[in-house]
Amino acid sequence: MAIIETEAALHEAHRDNHTHRDVNGGWLRPAVFGAMDGLASNLALMTGVAGGAVSQQTIVLSGLAGLSAGAFSMAAGEYTSVASQRELVEAELDVERRELRKHPKDEEAELAALYEARGVEPQLAKAVAEQLSRDPEVALEIHAREELGIDPGDLPSPLVAAVSSFASFGLGALLPVLPYLLGATALWPAVLPALAGLFLCGAVVAKVTARSWWFSGLRQLALGGAAAGVTYALGSLFGTAVG
Repeated sequence: MAIIETEAALHEAHRDNHTHRDVNGGWLRPAVFGAMDGLASNLALMTGVAGGAVSQQTIVLSGLAGLSAGAFSMAAGEYTSVASQRELVEAELDVERRELRKHPKDEEAELAALYEARGVEPQLAKAVAEQLSRDPEVALEIHAREELGIDPGDLPSPLVAAVSSFASFGLGALLPVLPYLLGATALWPAVLPALAGLFLCGAVVAKVTARSWWFSGLRQLALGGAAAGVTYALGSLFGTAVG
């Protein structure tokens, strides 16, 4: 009895701990990259404009324009990209659906061959393929996973990707503008929170990757800081030349 209870407890612990994060959903990638892009691009835009020795009003206007244009552009791009990808997948699923309807035995043999190639005994592979092929929808799902590497029931949503990208870009791009809106008159109060935000975004990304939080955070901080520094230098150069 003690052994049975121990095995049950181990099974429960395995079931509770053996979970995976959502890596196919349509919100995580656009949300993360939207926030990073909003921070880096708007910070670089504002530092470039500030380098030209323009008025505070011009810097704020540039930041707000960059926020609006970038958020809409990111949302439109994500929607188009994910929608196109989804349409391509659905077209391939239609091809597979037609093949299953027209040539069910050939598709069943193809599935059995796939299992054999993975080390399943021929008789068992044939029996498994035959059983899975009885339901057309199950067969389609299995073929899609085995041949296309996709799950028909877990396709990313273009709308979710667009909204996630729009919101996260807007929040990221707002960070360097916010100090000016709250009364700041110099550039550094806008730069410091933006750089901190870049580090934080990088650290958050590490939560869904194998990288350490400090490495990911410092990498993003370095890239964003370099972009801001280069654009400030260019702004100063062009501002002097124009002036």
